[in-house]
Amino acid sequence: MARRKAPQDFSVDELRRLLIEKRRGVRRERLEHFRQTGRVLTVAPDAADGLEFARVVDTPDESSEPLQVPETKRRRMLDRLLFAIEVFAVIGLAGVLLSGLGMLRDLNKEVAAALNPVTPTPTPLVMAVVLPSGHTPPDAQGNTRPNDAEIPENLRPMVQSLANIPAPTPSIEQAIRIQIPAIQIDAPVVQGVGWEQLKKGVGQLIGSADPGQSGNVVLSAHNDVYGELFRYLDKLQPGDQVILYTQQRQYVYIVDRTQVVEPTAVEVMASTGAPTVTLISCYPYLIDNQRIVVFARLQN
Repeated sequence: MARRKAPQDFSVDELRRLLIEKRRGVRRERLEHFRQTGRVLTVAPDAADGLEFARVVDTPDESSEPLQVPETKRRRMLDRLLFAIEVFAVIGLAGVLLSGLGMLRDLNKEVAAALNPVTPTPTPLVMAVVLPSGHTPPDAQGNTRPNDAEIPENLRPMVQSLANIPAPTPSIEQAIRIQIPAIQIDAPVVQGVGWEQLKKGVGQLIGSADPGQSGNVVLSAHNDVYGELFRYLDKLQPGDQVILYTQQRQYVYIVDRTQVVEPTAVEVMASTGAPTVTLISCYPYLIDNQRIVVFARLQN
């Protein structure tokens, strides 16, 4: 058996032939691959080394898809569209952030307003146009009714609309009873001086001061109907006591003076700087065309 030569035993020509044979084998394998894929080959001699080389010429294959040529114009339009979308997205995000900041600012203002409420200004009381307890003198059967003739005609609708004002929520500071020992009065006090309230007892003008407070406690009752509670107010003298009770304590007022006025003298019900009480009733007895008013001041 012939011994295989080592690489160093080959001459230059032999090495060249071996390299050419190797290159030729590689090219054959490549050509065979091209034939299997359906390509047409043109074989031509290689001038450099006498080898044939293959020129690969692609032919259209009905089963294969044509090569896609890049559409540069379409690509540019797509890029512009994507850029516009990105710009609008950024603008929309900025709008959302600004809107969120505005909502947060408004919320902070509402919270601050809730934590620091503005002190409400009290609504002034609607001043009466006539003094309470006015009514027509009772007939032989004792029938009577509110005396609307005392009220100016243009103000009657307003007075009627205020006739049914609901009484405020009961408070432990409100008067619940009145005693006047000099004329044997011991009666309950109700809130309101309307026609229905004065059927139940002595009425306190809604909005007037509570007993013991600085201000005017305005009380009214009838003199010749519904118990004739204030029939003898004209008998009171300076120094007589008027005792008002609340749920917690009693307050003693001392009569200061008595005055007979017209039904329209509503200024006697005005608030005062000192704790006072004002008692009002129709006058004279069974005539009722005026009012008798008794003023008293807090003793203690």
